[in-house]
Amino acid sequence: MGLPIVMSAQNPIIRDQFTADPTARVFNNKVYVYPSHDIFPPDGQRQDWFCMEDYHVFSSENLTEWTDHGMILSQLTVPWGNPAGYSMWAPDCVYKNGKYYFYYPNAPKSGRGFAIGVATADSPEGPFTCQPEPIKGVSGIDPCVLVDDDGSAYIYWSGMGIRGAKLKDNMLELDGELQEMKMPRREGQPEMPPMKVGGQVMEGLPDGFKEGPFAFKRGDWYYLTFPWVRGDNSNGKNPTETLAYAMSKSPLGPWDFKGVIMAEHENHCWTNHHSLIEYKGQWYIFYHHNVFSPSDDKRRSAQIEKVFFNADGTIQEVKETMRGVGVNSATEKIEIDRYSSASAGVTTQLIDTVNTFRSLEATLPQKGSWIKYNDVDFSCITDGYIVVNAKAAGNTKFAIREKSANGKVIAQFDMKVKPDAGDQSPFRRDLSNQWLTQSAVLDYTPKGVTDLVVTCEGDASVSIDWVQFKNRAKYFSPVTTASAQPDDEGFIRRWLVLEPIDKPNRGNTVFTDSYLREHFNMEYFKGQQTIVPKDGQKVKVSFKQEQVPAGFGRGNQAEPAKPEIKTVNQTLTWHALDSENMNVKLFRFAEKWSNKVYGVLFWTVTIIDCDEDIENVRLAVGSNSASMWWLNGKEALLMSGDRRMVKDDAMSPRLTLKKGRNILRGAIINGPGMSDFCVRFLDEKGNPVKNYQIKTNN
Repeated sequence: MGLPIVMSAQNPIIRDQFTADPTARVFNNKVYVYPSHDIFPPDGQRQDWFCMEDYHVFSSENLTEWTDHGMILSQLTVPWGNPAGYSMWAPDCVYKNGKYYFYYPNAPKSGRGFAIGVATADSPEGPFTCQPEPIKGVSGIDPCVLVDDDGSAYIYWSGMGIRGAKLKDNMLELDGELQEMKMPRREGQPEMPPMKVGGQVMEGLPDGFKEGPFAFKRGDWYYLTFPWVRGDNSNGKNPTETLAYAMSKSPLGPWDFKGVIMAEHENHCWTNHHSLIEYKGQWYIFYHHNVFSPSDDKRRSAQIEKVFFNADGTIQEVKETMRGVGVNSATEKIEIDRYSSASAGVTTQLIDTVNTFRSLEATLPQKGSWIKYNDVDFSCITDGYIVVNAKAAGNTKFAIREKSANGKVIAQFDMKVKPDAGDQSPFRRDLSNQWLTQSAVLDYTPKGVTDLVVTCEGDASVSIDWVQFKNRAKYFSPVTTASAQPDDEGFIRRWLVLEPIDKPNRGNTVFTDSYLREHFNMEYFKGQQTIVPKDGQKVKVSFKQEQVPAGFGRGNQAEPAKPEIKTVNQTLTWHALDSENMNVKLFRFAEKWSNKVYGVLFWTVTIIDCDEDIENVRLAVGSNSASMWWLNGKEALLMSGDRRMVKDDAMSPRLTLKKGRNILRGAIINGPGMSDFCVRFLDEKGNPVKNYQIKTNN
C-alpha cells in the first residue's frame, strides 16, 4: 500500500478521483468510506457505461479532511474474477470475529452476471486477502452486510429484486438451503441452466426499479434503504433514482415502505447510491452526484449530508447541498465556492471543463453579491493572515466578513487587474479573469466556530475558488529578548525586515551585476543606508519606476514604444523578528504582511555587537533570487542572477567585525520566484563564527 494522501474537501468530499457508491462505516472512532472507483473506459470497453477496476479506502475524523489509504483491491487480484471485467461496483466492509470483511461484486471469469466475493484484513485500511471463491448462492451486485446487536450477520444484495439472507458465523457463507431458480433468457442468448440461489426477496417494497440496498438498525427498528425509480418516461425524459426506505421489526422483513430520503438529482444524473451512519451523536447520509462530470453521469463523486429522524423513527427528507458537513479548521484550504447560501445571481461552475478535478468557482456578479460558508473553526489561529485564490472581470474589491454580508470585516482585497494610470506593472498586463493568489493581514480574527461571508464591494464581478488562513508563528516570532546569539551552525536568525517594496521585474534573468548595482543603490526611502530602525517604525517609500507600455513584446508594434515613468508611493513598516528557521522565509513574510509576494524588493537590517575585533571572517550567504549585502556601510557581497538558496552559496572577501556595534544590511529582490535567505560568518578554517550578540534597535 502507498503512503496516505490527505485531501481537504467539502462536497464532493474527494477531489482527485471519482468515488461513487460510498459505503461509510465507523471503525476505531474514525469514519471509513469504501466507494467504487469510476474511471473513463479504456479502448475496447463500452464508452457510455460504468467502468470500475479497483477500490480505494478513505478515512476521516472530522468529515472535512480525508486520507486516501490507497488501492485495497483490484480486478487483477481477484482469483475468481474477470481481470478485464471493469465491474467492481458498490462494496461494503464490516467488522466481526476480530477481522474486517470486505464484500464486493465482480464479473466472474466464466458465465454471465455478477458474483459477490469477500476479502479479509486485520485493519480497516487493509491489506485485504481475497477468498478463493465468491459466496455461493449470491448472484448480483451492491452487497451490504448488517451485523446485529446479538452478533448475527445478514447480507443484502440487488439482483432479481432486492434479496437478503442470514450469514453463517464465518461471514463467508449463507446460512440456509439454496434454491434452484430458472434464469431468464436474454434475447439472442442461449437458455441458461438453473442457478442455485440463496436468501429471499425483500417483501413490502414498492414497484419500480430498485438496487443498492443499505440496511442498518436504529433502536428497535431495522431500516432497508435503496435507490428507487419512482417515475416513468411519460414526460419524455428517462426516470432517475431517488433514495428511498422501508422499516421493519425484523432484519429480513416484511418491510413497511415509508417514502423518499432524497429526491432525484436536479440535473437528472441517472443514479444515486448511499449509506447511513451515526458518528459522534449525529446521523449522516453518504451518496454520490456527478459534480465533476456534469455531462457524464457514469463518473460520480461522493458527498455527505446530515440526517434527522422523527419521533416515530421515520426519516426526514434530505436536501443535498454544496457545503456538505463538518467543521473546517481555518488552516484547511476551504473550498468556499461550495457555499451554504448565496445572494441572487451567484453562480457556480467548473474552473476547467477538461481537468474537472481543478474543482469549481463561485462568481459574485455585482456589488452587493455575497456567498456564505458555514462552520469554520478559528481556534487554531493565533497570529494569522489569509490567502485567497480569486479572479475578477476588472478592477474591483471584495471582503471576507463574519456571519453576514454586513458582518465584521476579517480581511479586504483590492483586485487591480486592469492597467490604469496608477498601475506599476512593467508589462501593464490585463489580468482580468486570471486566477491570482493574494494574501492579506487580518483586520480581525474571529473566535471559535463561525461563518464566513465573501462580499463583492467593487464595480466588477469577482470569482472565488478557495481561502486559507495561516499562522505566522510557523516561520517567525516577535523579538522578546534584548539579544540573541547565532544558532548552532552560526546562522543569524534575528532581523529587522521592511515590508516588501513593490518592484515589478520582467523575470529573474534581468538580475545582472549592472542592473543590481543600479537598482540596489537607488534611494527608495530616506536613510536606507544609515537608518537603524525600530520595530513598528514606518517609512515612506517613493521612487520612479520604468513602466513598459501596454502591448510591448506582444508583436503588435512596429517599434518598441518609449517606456513610461511612473512614481511608486508606499508607506511600509519595519518588523523585528526571530526566524524559526536558519533560512529566513521572506516569501512567507510577504504573505503575512503584504498582498504581493512576487516582483518585490526586501530590505533587512541586523545589529551585531562584538566584545573584540573579529578579523579575517567571510560573510557567507545563500538566497533565492538576487541579493546585495553591506557591512558597516560598505558593500560586502553581491549575488546576481536567478539563484536557488543554498547555504554558503557565495562568500565575501575577508572582513573584520569590529569591537562594539556592527550594522549588517541586505537587499533581496525577486521576480516570479520565492524569496528566502540565510546568512552567517565563517572563519579562516570555514568554521562558523558565533562569539557575538545579535540585537534589534528596541
